Amino acid sequence: MTKRELPKYVYRKKGGRIYFIRRGFKTVRIVSEPGTPEFWAEYAAILRGRAPVPAGRTLKALAISYQFSDRFTALAPRSRQDYLRVLDYVKEKLGPLPADRMKRKDVIRAQQVNKEAVRFANYIVQVLRVMFEHAIDQGWRDDNPAKGVRLLKSGRAPRLPWPEDMIAAFRQAAPIGTRARLIFELLLGTGQRIGDVLKMCWDDLAEGGVHVRQGKTGAPLWIPLTSGLREALGATPKVGLTICAQANGRPTSYHGAHALIMAVRTEIGAEEFDIHALRHTAAHELAAAECSDEVIQAITGHSSVAMVRHYTGSSRQKARAKEAQSRREQNRCET
Repeated sequence: MTKRELPKYVYRKKGGRIYFIRRGFKTVRIVSEPGTPEFWAEYAAILRGRAPVPAGRTLKALAISYQFSDRFTALAPRSRQDYLRVLDYVKEKLGPLPADRMKRKDVIRAQQVNKEAVRFANYIVQVLRVMFEHAIDQGWRDDNPAKGVRLLKSGRAPRLPWPEDMIAAFRQAAPIGTRARLIFELLLGTGQRIGDVLKMCWDDLAEGGVHVRQGKTGAPLWIPLTSGLREALGATPKVGLTICAQANGRPTSYHGAHALIMAVRTEIGAEEFDIHALRHTAAHELAAAECSDEVIQAITGHSSVAMVRHYTGSSRQKARAKEAQSRREQNRCET
C-alpha cells in the first residue's frame, strides 16, 4: 500500500513499519500486513481502543496482547522501542509456540539460540518474563517460566570511567566552541545518556541548570550546570532548538555525535573509553567527592540505588582503601 492507499491516521515510517498516529490516542505499531483482513481488523480494534488478539494462546497472541496492555504502553518511549525489537523477534521466531504450556527450558533455549549476541539474548529473557506476568493477569497461566532464568555474562571487560589525563587530553584536542567539546561536557557534566543529551533544548536551561526527562525511565530531573559545561554553553551559538544542533539548525543524530567523539578519542588514544563511560565517570566523580548513593541518584537519575552502586563500586573501593591505609600509617606513627 502507498501512503494514499493507507487509511486515516496510518503512516509508514522509515524501515517500512506501519504506525497508527492520532492526537489523543497512543501511537501504536500495526503488526499485520497492510491490505490483509488481519490489518483491517487490527485497525478497527485500535480505533475502538483495544487490541485484536489472534485465536489460540500462542506466544504471538500473547506478544500482541501485551503490546496493547498498560504494562507496555506505560513504559518510557526508549524502553518501548527496545521492547519492540524483542516482541518482533518473539512473534516471528517463536510465535506458534503455546504460551500457556511454555516451560523454563523453552525460555532458556530461546536465550541460548541467541547467545552470540549476549545483550539481546538476555533481553529476550527479560521481555518474556514481563510477557508471562501479563499472561498470568489474563488467566493464561499460574506461573512465570522466565522468572529466575539466569542472564548470560557478557565476557567483556567492564566499562571503565574516563581517567583524568584522558579527560584533559580530550579537552585539549577539542577546544571550547567545537560541537565535540559541547557534547563531551554535556555528557560528563550532566551524567545523562547520549540520547537524552542530544534532545536537550535551549528552553530546558533554567535557574543555572538543565531540565531533563529521561527517555529510558521517564524520570524528570533538574541538574545544575558544572563550570566546564557553563563555559561550553557560553561559546555555543543558538542555531536550532536543540543545544547540540548542527550548523544548519538540525538536531545532531546519535551517529553524528558518535563520529565527532570517536574522532577525538582516536586522536588521543582513548578508544577504550566510550560515550556511555562518561556517565560512569560522572557517577565516579560524585562518589569520589563522598556523595551518598541517594545524592548521586539525584544527578544520574538511576532507577535504583543498587544501579548507582554498580556504577560507583570501584571508585568507592579506591576511596575506602586510601582511608584504610591512611589510618594504618597514622596508627604506626602513634605507636
